[in-house]
Amino acid sequence: MTISRSQLDIYGGQDPRNIPAYGFNEAARYLKIAPATLRSWVIGRLYPLRERTGFFEPLIPLPDSNENKLSFANLVEAHVLRSLRTEHSVSIQAVRHALQYAQSQFNIKRLLLSPELLAGAGELFLNKYSELISLSKSGQFVLRKVLESYLKRIEWENDLPIRLYPFLREETADDARPIVINPFISFGRPIIERKSVSTATIVDRFDAGETESELAADYDLEISEIETAIIYELAA
Repeated sequence: MTISRSQLDIYGGQDPRNIPAYGFNEAARYLKIAPATLRSWVIGRLYPLRERTGFFEPLIPLPDSNENKLSFANLVEAHVLRSLRTEHSVSIQAVRHALQYAQSQFNIKRLLLSPELLAGAGELFLNKYSELISLSKSGQFVLRKVLESYLKRIEWENDLPIRLYPFLREETADDARPIVINPFISFGRPIIERKSVSTATIVDRFDAGETESELAADYDLEISEIETAIIYELAA
């Protein structure tokens, strides 16, 4: 998808992928991440030490440090970072060191936002990550498969993410992709991709008393798609 001048004009000449657009609770709901966890990844947090207070440095840079909102690019980074944390309850410091390794070895400043994760750089990154957390061979295999399942839900164009297909529930085995977050449609809010219908709008109308059949007929959707939108919106 090539960005046209008219599209950029809508967003004041900025690439909508980098515009602050999502509050923490909203982004956490879309990605099925605990809000406190996402906040730590993005703005950091204080934590007590024996004689002083430490600070957890953020892993994902916000587009505007004066505005605590995430961009679409940040959603993609958090989506990938979640994959590295899903199967292994290990210190996030291992992720930090592995990301630093990828940057020093390949000069990739934001590997979580790069299709390089699918290429050689990603393989070496995973090797370093596995070494830092002492994963067994079987554990390394699982980690690669988990990351692969997450990366399949991102579409890149010209080495930049263009679409994110969020998981509908917590389970990572869910391969369905009816819902998409596209920064160029509906201001980056989740939609049923086949008809570009906002999932939030479907839920609002359903809560107002309209039936699944009525909504499906109105939007030319399948009843199963209406049900999917409702489940996704409420499965926080």
